Amino acid sequence: MFRSARYVSVFPLVSLLVGAEAFAQDVGRVDMRGSIIETACAIDMSSRDQAIEMATMPVSQIIRDGYGVDRSFTVRLVNCVLPRLGSGLAAQRQFQTTFDGRADGSFFGVDGNARGVALMIADSRGNVAAPGAPLPLEELVSGDKVLNYSMRLMGNKQVLRSGDYYSTIRFKMEYY
Repeated sequence: MFRSARYVSVFPLVSLLVGAEAFAQDVGRVDMRGSIIETACAIDMSSRDQAIEMATMPVSQIIRDGYGVDRSFTVRLVNCVLPRLGSGLAAQRQFQTTFDGRADGSFFGVDGNARGVALMIADSRGNVAAPGAPLPLEELVSGDKVLNYSMRLMGNKQVLRSGDYYSTIRFKMEYY
């Protein structure tokens, strides 16, 4: 008797589930992606993808000075949290920034019609970034931190030719 009562109580549940699916009309899907990483800071969304407009300059200025006008840009780190000692997490107290892109000697190469120029990136302490090589370690602090950089067009000792140019340079932060 106990066994038959058990079968009877399950049947309405099964029929209810089958019946509900028969009335469904629109079916959709939500795809989500994400990651959880051990990092001390987040990069502010406005710093992730930046477009830096370089000044228009005459070829004669590159010939005379060897470089163009500086253009400043920043990377803003937000919500930096230093792990408490003894928390079992790695004590991330320093970080390094690495810029990467097509190399042109020790500078970043450009594409387009212009020739004889490359891009140089330097941090606020005067350290020049080489493609794929990390800048010196910096101290990490709790809260937010603004990293200041400058970019300038440099002569690369090739024959100069006027024209438009562009480049894509990526950056990454590593915590230690």
